[in-house]
Amino acid sequence: MEQRTLGRTGRDVSVVGLGTWQLGADWGTVGEDEARAVLDAAVEAGVTFFDTADVYGDGRSEKFIGAYLREHPGIFVATKMGRRASLDPANYTLDNFRAWTDRSRENLGVDTLDLVQLHCPPTPVYAMDPVYDALDTLVAQRCIAAYGVSVETCDEALTAIARPGVASVQIILNPFRRKPLERVLPAAAEAGVGIIARVPLASGLLSGRYTKDTVFAADDHRTFNRHGEAFDQGETFAGVDFATGVEAAAEFAGLAPSEATSAQTALRWIIQQPGVTSVIPGARSPEQARANAAAAGLAPLPEATLEAVRDLYDRRIRAQVHDRW
Repeated sequence: MEQRTLGRTGRDVSVVGLGTWQLGADWGTVGEDEARAVLDAAVEAGVTFFDTADVYGDGRSEKFIGAYLREHPGIFVATKMGRRASLDPANYTLDNFRAWTDRSRENLGVDTLDLVQLHCPPTPVYAMDPVYDALDTLVAQRCIAAYGVSVETCDEALTAIARPGVASVQIILNPFRRKPLERVLPAAAEAGVGIIARVPLASGLLSGRYTKDTVFAADDHRTFNRHGEAFDQGETFAGVDFATGVEAAAEFAGLAPSEATSAQTALRWIIQQPGVTSVIPGARSPEQARANAAAAGLAPLPEATLEAVRDLYDRRIRAQVHDRW
């Protein structure tokens, strides 16, 4: 699989990674054997980049990956921190960062974390000098090799990109969330900051498998956070209301090349956006992991398809999401 340099980390990662929120919680239960099978399938398909967080299953996802790393060294693991306490800027201190990263180091079984990302903190945090001083201290002490941010909004991303120590920005990017193409991706490319595209399938909408009558499990965030009840609304279905999303996804599926699924087409669209380093779809089965990875081998989408995706967004999606995030 194609490898790209992840910004200021200087490390190469696969253009299709694996998001592991599903292996922790909030997507319904995924058993230990199932989690192991997903990791195996991803690595066998060429994936070298796993993204996790300390709160995914309260560390369950990190522990799965840590056990896997002991048998498969060399995989790049990005984790996140900042949501083990209330979302108060006063909590983003060196002492808390040290406690959170020490816990992640233990869960993952490593001395130095490859990449730690601030996990969608309150907006003021992105502009606080002491936050970056604390992160620089952890780099100097070799607790972490590099740091980045995961953001909700384009403005947050631009604030972080301006900081010289920020290695990467993780941001929602998919055919239903195009705003980062305007300023964030060009700014990141100019600064040498990596872009990790998250929520690439709009919480599964872009798989084209759902109907307006689809019901998700009670412990699946697509049930309990559909309107932003539990965390930012933009996280679930990329902020698009479900009924609109289902209709738009059906139209998007009609744009897929004959050799690709709707989901693979969405991933291919992301991969070929200038400035993207890696896209991190999740997977709940080995089949999903292999299919996602296969998107890296598809031919680039032609200009006519790109234009059709742009038109679909403008007609059906833009009014709901473009000015919010």
